[in-house]
Amino acid sequence: MSPNELQTLKFAHVVDGKLLEGKKLDCCKDPRTNEPLWNVPVAGEEELQIAVTAAQNAFPIWSKKPVTERQSALLQLVDALREQKEFLATIVSKETGKSEIFDEIVHEDDTVQIVQTHTPLGIVGAICPWNFPLVLAVAKVAAAIVTGNCIIVKPSPFTPYSILKFAEIATKIVPAGVFQALNGDNSLGASMTTHPGIQKISFTGSTKTGKKIMEAASGTLKRITLELGGNDATIVCADVDVSKVATEVANGCLFNAGQMCVATKRVYVHESIREEFLQRFVEAAKVFTEQPTIAPPIFGPMQNQMQHAIVQGLIEDCKATGCNILVGQNQSPNGLFIEPTVVDNPPDDSRIVREEQFGPIIPILSWKDEEEVITRANDTDVGLGACVWSKDSTRALSIGRQLEAGSVWINSSEKPNPAAYFSGHKQSGIGGERGRQGLLSYCNTQSIHIYK
Repeated sequence: MSPNELQTLKFAHVVDGKLLEGKKLDCCKDPRTNEPLWNVPVAGEEELQIAVTAAQNAFPIWSKKPVTERQSALLQLVDALREQKEFLATIVSKETGKSEIFDEIVHEDDTVQIVQTHTPLGIVGAICPWNFPLVLAVAKVAAAIVTGNCIIVKPSPFTPYSILKFAEIATKIVPAGVFQALNGDNSLGASMTTHPGIQKISFTGSTKTGKKIMEAASGTLKRITLELGGNDATIVCADVDVSKVATEVANGCLFNAGQMCVATKRVYVHESIREEFLQRFVEAAKVFTEQPTIAPPIFGPMQNQMQHAIVQGLIEDCKATGCNILVGQNQSPNGLFIEPTVVDNPPDDSRIVREEQFGPIIPILSWKDEEEVITRANDTDVGLGACVWSKDSTRALSIGRQLEAGSVWINSSEKPNPAAYFSGHKQSGIGGERGRQGLLSYCNTQSIHIYK
C-alpha cells in the first residue's frame, strides 16, 4: 500500500451490514512516531441501540442456521483475512507499533435418559484491548459466530482501525447484524455492560476495569468472560542449558515489548546458575532493538502514552530504591520506545516484583529451595500464566501443578494455543476463552430429562 493510499483511508462503524459515519470524531497516534493517524468515529448510546436492534433482528435467523453453515461463513472470513493480510498488517503495525458442539447423553438408566444440549446466548458484546487488537477480536468473533450468536465488537480507543476494517470485510460474508463493530470511548463500554439487549460481555484488559465490568453487568446478570492482568512467574531450575534457556526466557519476556498479558513478569533462577543466567539474559536483552519494518516481529514501542508513563514510573522507582539496573532504562526522544531493562535481584516487596509492568522491564530473582520459590511465585493476587524450565520433566510438571495460574508452560515461554482453554485464576479473570470449554461459555446449557 502506497503512502498516499494510507493517508486517504476512511474508517466507520460497521452496523447492520453497512458503514455508519459518526457525528463525533477522534484520532489516534502512531506510537512509533507520535504522529496522528486517521480520523475515526466515536459511538454513543444512539449508535449502540441501532446495533443492538440489528443484532436482535438477525439473531432468530442466524441462531437457527446449521452449524456447518456458520462454520462455512467463518472459513470464508478466514480466507478474506488472508487475502487482506498485508493491508491489515499495515494498519495493525500503525496502531499498535506492531466445532460443532453435539448433544450429549450424560446419564441413562431403565427409567430416564438425560440429554445435555447447548444453545446460543443471543447477543455478545466484545470489548477488546490495545496490545493485540485484531488477534483477540478474531478469537471472540469466531467463538460467537460458530456457536450461533451475534456479536458487537468495541475496539480499544487506542487501536480502533484494524477491527473496524475486519468488520467491514465481514459485511460481504455474514448476514447484516451478525458481526458489527462500534468505536467509542469508555462510556460506550459502560453502556454495553448495562444494555438489557446484550446477553454476554467478553472483555480482555486490566483487572481494575474488569471489576467495574463485573459490577455493571450484575444489574442484568449477564454472562461474563474476563481475561485480566497477570504477574506471571518463570521458574528456572539448576539443570537447564543456561545459554539456550536464558535466550528463550528473554524472548518470552520482551516479545511485543512485554505488552502481553501472559508475558513473564518475574524470573526466578536457581542460585547456582544465577550469575551465568543473568549474563546471558542481559546479552539477549541487548539484541532487542527496533527494526524499521512494517511489522516488527519482536520489539517495538509502548503502544500509548499512559503505558509508557507506567513503565517509566517503575524504572524511576527502581532507581529511587537503589535497585541494581544492569541494562536499559533509556527512552527514545521520538515515539514511545523504552529500552529493555533488567533489574538484578530486587526485594520481593518492591514494586517491580509486586506489580504488573506490562513493558520491557524485568526483575531477575534468585531461589534455593523448591518449596520456597513456589510460595514466592504464588504470593500474588493474580494468576494468569507461569513457566517452569528443567531437564527433569517430572520435576517441572510437579512444580507446575503447584503454581496458582490458569496456564502453565513446561520448557517453553508463554504460547497460548487455540485448542487449550485460556483462563485466569484469582484476580486474573472469570471464565475463559478457547478450546471446547471456551466455546461453551458462549452458550446456554440445557438438560433435557426424557422419562421412558
